[in-house]
Amino acid sequence: MTTTLRHARSRRGHPATDADARGTEAPGAERSRTERPRTARHFTALTLGNGLVLLDVSILNVALPDLARDLHASAAALPWTVDAYTVVFAGLLLASGALADRWGAPRVYRTALAAFAALSLLCALAPSAGTLIAGRALLGVAAAGLVPSSLALLAGLYPDAARRTRAIGAWAALSSVGLVLGPLLGGVLTAAGGWRWVFLVNPPVALAVLAAGRGLATGRAVSGRSPLDRWGVGLSVLGLAALSFGLIEAGTAGWLRLPTLAALAVSVLSFLALGRIERRTAHPVLPPALFAMARLRADLIGAVSANFAFYGSFFFLAQRLAAWHPAEGPVRVGLSLLPMTLPICFVPLVTGRLTASFGAGPVVLAGLAGSVLGGLALASLDPHAGVPAVAGVQLLLAVSGALAIPALTASVAVTAPRELAGTAQGALNAARQSGSALGVAVIGTLATPGSAGAVLAAGAALAVGLLIAARRPN
Repeated sequence: MTTTLRHARSRRGHPATDADARGTEAPGAERSRTERPRTARHFTALTLGNGLVLLDVSILNVALPDLARDLHASAAALPWTVDAYTVVFAGLLLASGALADRWGAPRVYRTALAAFAALSLLCALAPSAGTLIAGRALLGVAAAGLVPSSLALLAGLYPDAARRTRAIGAWAALSSVGLVLGPLLGGVLTAAGGWRWVFLVNPPVALAVLAAGRGLATGRAVSGRSPLDRWGVGLSVLGLAALSFGLIEAGTAGWLRLPTLAALAVSVLSFLALGRIERRTAHPVLPPALFAMARLRADLIGAVSANFAFYGSFFFLAQRLAAWHPAEGPVRVGLSLLPMTLPICFVPLVTGRLTASFGAGPVVLAGLAGSVLGGLALASLDPHAGVPAVAGVQLLLAVSGALAIPALTASVAVTAPRELAGTAQGALNAARQSGSALGVAVIGTLATPGSAGAVLAAGAALAVGLLIAARRPN
């Protein structure tokens, strides 16, 4: 009877249970055991690749004083040694997802990793601030190639939806270590050998990931024989890059400056033209069938909101803690932000299990509801409040973001058709980056906890309403 039950499960596509394993071996069971180490190796490669992308978001910040002295960088050029990476990365996410679907996620992932290693070496050798900014922009190109393709590969690595959801939670948690360790590792490397060493950590890791990722596949044939929508790709890149530039410029220089207004105007015009062209082309970079899905539209709204709340409040608190406690050095201020950073290294592990059990929708709504509460808590925060009060607000905001963001990623991975997995993840990550830039530009520049918290709570509450409405089928 055990054999009969086992074969029935095999025909339905279910793996054998431990009880089945005590009977006769199911066909393919031995192969499944031999494939587990390879799956673990591939998962590690995908996690480390995404960790490199996040590491380079934060690792250079603490090295800026040493960089400025060595390269004689002006005050105007210095921020763009950091932001050039972010602007290009955000601008190319949607296009790189479409390219992964057409040219194959494994090919795009391997090419981007090799480019990341080579460009990191060029950044380490940069003779001037201008050269470094150009190198950081090119590094953003490679980073944009890594993220959507890695998520498409992760979907192929775990065909079962429940296992994929848990794997995405683990992927998000483990790769977030790169973002958290960036400032600390950057400080250690700069103290040991100067700012150039922060780029020399990338090549050996990238080469190790290339070796570990041999044999990665999406679990499907490449669909990319359709013509590439060059106008769509170009306009999406221009629109997203201009939007990111304009929002970053608004956060640093002000909303009414000419560069800010010009960049935002270019972004709006690019997206209007993109919408017009996409309705007419035969092979759009934004497939109507994908964006006709109510659940995907809801996920994009949630992605903008979740990143707006988390990164906007993080930037606000990082700036204000230094202003509230000027006698404390940067190390103490950095330590005081640990309640906002450490949870993103382990809460996504829980998020993956919750999403697998209850579905992504309730978990995303719980995360955004937590952001509403976090905004209200921030609004009531006294600048002279003690460490426990500030840490409590940070924990609430961190847990809320760590619930919503991985659940959104898992939702898109399950919802999107396999042949459009890269495009869908590119759209999701473009929405996330736009939300992050908007959060820094809006919340990060407000003067008081009351105003910052009120904007955060109102934005999250609006997103909850939009999310519920967007998830209703047409």
